[in-house]
Amino acid sequence: MPVELRVPDAGESISEVRIGAWRKTVGEFVALDEVVVEIETDKAAMELPTPIGGRLVKVLAEQGESVSVGDVIGLIEKGDAPSTLDAQQESGPEQEEPNEGAAAEAPAADVRVMPAARRVLAQAGVPADAAIATGPGGRVLKEDAVRLVEAKERPPTPPVQPPAPKAPEPISVPGREEEPVPMSPLRKIIARNLVAAQQNAALLTTFNEVDMSAVIELRTRYRDLFRQQHGVKLGFMSFFVRATVEALRAVPAVNARIDGSQIIYRKYHDIGIAVGGGRGLVVPVLRNAGSMSFAEIERNIADFAERARHNRIELSELQGGTFTISNGGIYGSMLSTPIVNPPQSGILGMHAIQDRPVAINGQVEVRPMMYLALTYDHRLVDGREAVTFLRRIKDLVQSPERIWLQV
Repeated sequence: MPVELRVPDAGESISEVRIGAWRKTVGEFVALDEVVVEIETDKAAMELPTPIGGRLVKVLAEQGESVSVGDVIGLIEKGDAPSTLDAQQESGPEQEEPNEGAAAEAPAADVRVMPAARRVLAQAGVPADAAIATGPGGRVLKEDAVRLVEAKERPPTPPVQPPAPKAPEPISVPGREEEPVPMSPLRKIIARNLVAAQQNAALLTTFNEVDMSAVIELRTRYRDLFRQQHGVKLGFMSFFVRATVEALRAVPAVNARIDGSQIIYRKYHDIGIAVGGGRGLVVPVLRNAGSMSFAEIERNIADFAERARHNRIELSELQGGTFTISNGGIYGSMLSTPIVNPPQSGILGMHAIQDRPVAINGQVEVRPMMYLALTYDHRLVDGREAVTFLRRIKDLVQSPERIWLQV
């Protein structure tokens, strides 16, 4: 009895997925734990291995189709991989093509087939009892066999369809061509969820700016020593992750979520870090980020970025974040309004560092400045709390020693 290949649980709040590329075709052998098909969610692509070794005997959901968690998408017949000898035995010895003298299968007892008719039917592979006998004594004549073979070979007459209205041909203007490309299943899911996030939450964005001079000076001073001791580059993200955790502790509502008529305050800090990957943007999560050292944060982020480029992020690493940080500055973004990742209530947007004139103690100085953006769910977070949150991050980044002192 074939074993069912079912869509596995894809994580919290995910009930529907899309079928990606099938790695195997019907009739092909698959080994135990070999990947059969890719499954795409709104967060990542996952590979589905087979629970047994055998042949893929049926595909029930084609690439691009939407299916639900638990649906059966394929059937696998248990069995061992065929050897070369087995394959030859299954196919049997080579048979010579029948010549005109070959006898057809024995006709039914009440059908009398003339030799010439038998040869025509045998060459066409048509059973003799399918012919309508017109000869004397109920004999099947050669012309009866020819008439039957011609009728079977003749393509069926298609039903007459009214001519479809002719669509107007697009006007092609040199230099103004257009190329329609279907959206990928993953991009469709991302688009749907982003629209849902805008429709189901009261999103608002508040801004601030931070002087990066102290962090840049600290990185420059300890960059080489940090790499020698920890084997990873000291980046800006570790400062912002630790500052964000401190800000979440100061303003717990930003780390909370709405569940029906309740507010769920999370007393842990799992920070999602948006990174670009081979299939688009993914948000792997730093678990218990507040207990991580700067080196641990940098190593984890570097590992996420490397595996995201090769689509190797595990689905479990994308689930359960309490807050997200997105750094559009690495692409040159000056200012943006990031969209909250439900069911979270806030997301911090970092941007490009630009030298700008600012007033310092009554004097105009040029400093490396970065705009910060906090998008939050206004149903849960008030404007005062949002501003306090951003101000806390600003103070910690401009005086990074406060991160270690927790003051």
